[in-house]
Amino acid sequence: MTNPDFGLTADDYARHRAGFPREFFDSLNEITVDVKGARIIDLGTGVGTLARGFAERGAEVTAVDISEDLMREARRLDDEAGITVKYVTASAEDTGLPGGQFDIVAAGQCWCWFDADATLAEAARLLRPGGALLLASWDWVPQLGNVVDLTERLIELHNSDWLKGGGNGLHPEFIVDLQTGGFEGVTQLTFSMDVSYSHEAWRGRIRASAGVAASLPAERVDAFDQELAALLKERFPEDPIDIPHRVFAAIGWTSA
Repeated sequence: MTNPDFGLTADDYARHRAGFPREFFDSLNEITVDVKGARIIDLGTGVGTLARGFAERGAEVTAVDISEDLMREARRLDDEAGITVKYVTASAEDTGLPGGQFDIVAAGQCWCWFDADATLAEAARLLRPGGALLLASWDWVPQLGNVVDLTERLIELHNSDWLKGGGNGLHPEFIVDLQTGGFEGVTQLTFSMDVSYSHEAWRGRIRASAGVAASLPAERVDAFDQELAALLKERFPEDPIDIPHRVFAAIGWTSA
């Protein structure tokens, strides 16, 4: 499918998409990533979940996205959290930011939408010697007959162009891309955990996905949402529902 417009989902995106969990930031210590005091660029920041997490832990963060609508929500959430992040409207492939001045470039839940070769080159340009590129995902995980599986099947019924279903939350392509881009000492981390969603929140989370409101017209989004509400009521009457998720991250360093 063509790149979706997540700006169309800005309200649901900000309200209902669970950001990277605290455990993700804690786990960065396991792969020797110290964000305190670091200068970090967060590519494809969306509503700033990674950027805020880094800033809360003492980093100086510049966040980049092509969507002003998403970054407007990011600024609102920053204000509520008492966090300061610098936002820049630009693509990941050509940020326009000064080169050689950043300790970490990060991309969370967005790498698949970028031109990998161009973004690898841009990240290498932005990083200081010995800097790191961090690629991370935070995916729901379908299991036969679970709420994720049946939700994905419903998305496919409404949007035949959506081909993102059936994943397992593991992204070996991150490792391949880092190695192809010349990054050294490539390391990965992964872990699984459940996220609790109310029926309303899960519907909002799915509306904010690439296959629904980011790529379908409003009347088709409404039709999908009504069917999902009926599915949840019939098949998963418990409320809230535990949704299985998996973190996967890979990191590589430039030459010192």
